[in-house]
Amino acid sequence: MSFKDFTYVSQPGRVIFGQGAINKLEEEIVWLGAKRALVLSTPDQRQQAERIVQILGQRAVGIFDKAVMHVPIESAREAREVARKLGADCAIAIGGGSTTGLGKAIALDSGLPILAIPTTYAGSEMTPVYGLTEAGIKKTGKDPRVLPRTVIYDPDLSLSLPVGLSVTSGINAIAHAAEGLYAQDGNPVMSLLAEEGIRALAQGLRHIVDSPQDIAARSDCLYGAWLCGTVLGNVGMALHHKLCHTLGGSFNLPHAPTHTVVLPHAIAYNAAKIPEAAMRITRALGIEGANAGQALYDLAASLGAPLTLQELGMQEADLDLATDIALANPYWNPRPIERGAIRELLQNAFEGNRPE
Repeated sequence: MSFKDFTYVSQPGRVIFGQGAINKLEEEIVWLGAKRALVLSTPDQRQQAERIVQILGQRAVGIFDKAVMHVPIESAREAREVARKLGADCAIAIGGGSTTGLGKAIALDSGLPILAIPTTYAGSEMTPVYGLTEAGIKKTGKDPRVLPRTVIYDPDLSLSLPVGLSVTSGINAIAHAAEGLYAQDGNPVMSLLAEEGIRALAQGLRHIVDSPQDIAARSDCLYGAWLCGTVLGNVGMALHHKLCHTLGGSFNLPHAPTHTVVLPHAIAYNAAKIPEAAMRITRALGIEGANAGQALYDLAASLGAPLTLQELGMQEADLDLATDIALANPYWNPRPIERGAIRELLQNAFEGNRPE
């Protein structure tokens, strides 16, 4: 194995990991120096948000339960205004990537510190990356202000995550690590974390499908998500994320299932240019020497995950437009971006063909 030249800068952050870690929430708020917390959630996770309010008592000033996918700019503006009116001095995001993304949108504008409590495997809580969707276009950026100051990982909170959502959320996390293995600004530290994150998630997901209440498997997945999110927070993205941002932001496809469907095809597209990354992916999946794109496809299939963009609501007539949007401002990628090949990739993802 050879090392290329690299620069490594660690992200600041505090992680509290373990079963029952939610009980340390109040002391973590004190550690932040905060007294007035606004709790963020999706409408479906209102009950979990209310539990946070009960734990915090007078330190909670309210709940904003309107977090949605891809963080529409209108939702972000409303949340910022609610935080301002209530005099919040921090925000607590409980849930997945949608809620964490909303917290980041608040922090980007106001500088409020964010405390994240992930209940899925999205990984957004470990990154300074934010995304906002305006006029049908999702734009992403990096800013240290949006990185949550503290993250509480409590596997008990993920027990209620349905198996199907657990699977797509977990493969979404695997996608962060897979692209991190060949990122333009990658480094050996992130490669170690990426491979271990993929291994832990694949192992945990296989057990969760058979036994959804297996706390050890839930812990494996949360641990893997932490590592994969850390990778995403430290290195850049490539073709896979660009395609998923396009399909999600411009066609409103669900975030994690879209990553799940696209990942095998994006890895297959780049495979010839990323032999070491492909080897690490298959080794982490426990099938060293296999084709990485096929191995990821077979993992998704074995877990009962969606395999086609069609079942996610994509229209075949929109594939040309999706190709144009993705190519309009492409991310760096190890293999040159070729329109015909990208269009073919999307067609295969639409139909759910196993990568060749």
